[in-house]
Amino acid sequence: MEPATSWDAACASTRHSQAFSEITLQTDRLLLRPLRDRDAASVLAIFSDQNFMQFGTTPLWDSVDQTHAMINRDIKAMAANERIRLGIERVEDEALVGICTLFDWDKECRSAEVGYGLISDAWGRGYMHEALVALLNYGFSELNLNRVKADIDPRNVNSARSLERIGFAKEGHLRESCVVNGVLTDSALYGLLRSEWNAVQRRA
Repeated sequence: MEPATSWDAACASTRHSQAFSEITLQTDRLLLRPLRDRDAASVLAIFSDQNFMQFGTTPLWDSVDQTHAMINRDIKAMAANERIRLGIERVEDEALVGICTLFDWDKECRSAEVGYGLISDAWGRGYMHEALVALLNYGFSELNLNRVKADIDPRNVNSARSLERIGFAKEGHLRESCVVNGVLTDSALYGLLRSEWNAVQRRA
């Protein structure tokens, strides 16, 4: 993975002028917003959820110190416009139920990678689709991205369905490319182009 690069220069020719640390995206049921230090306990609940972490490349988190450290790194990175990580807050009860990210920015190719996840007790309600639509719309319209990629464990059927529902196409399969819970596993590669996203939105 390339080192993080500031998106300022890459977005200079677009409409984007907002600092990433100030981004909030509203949907019917969700608020996507930067994480705050007081979210640490909620973030720990997400990263210590066995189902959420089933296909992750790190062990279950067991300390709130880990979440404080992640949030502090994010605060600095987003203030510098290096990456976007937003908490997914359910409007009805203000519960933090997941996260979504845009990272690995390639300013020459106008591309980025998307990451996402929900705590398991929020699955099956369409929250992830709702959040991804908002994040991708921001990426394509405000950041002038041309391509967004995703890299998932091919055993993660729910994640694959989320990507395909939103318009991503499977583009490749890497054998034994990473380690999940101490086991070598493959990676499934997906991509979504700006033209494809616009076509999906016109049909919606």
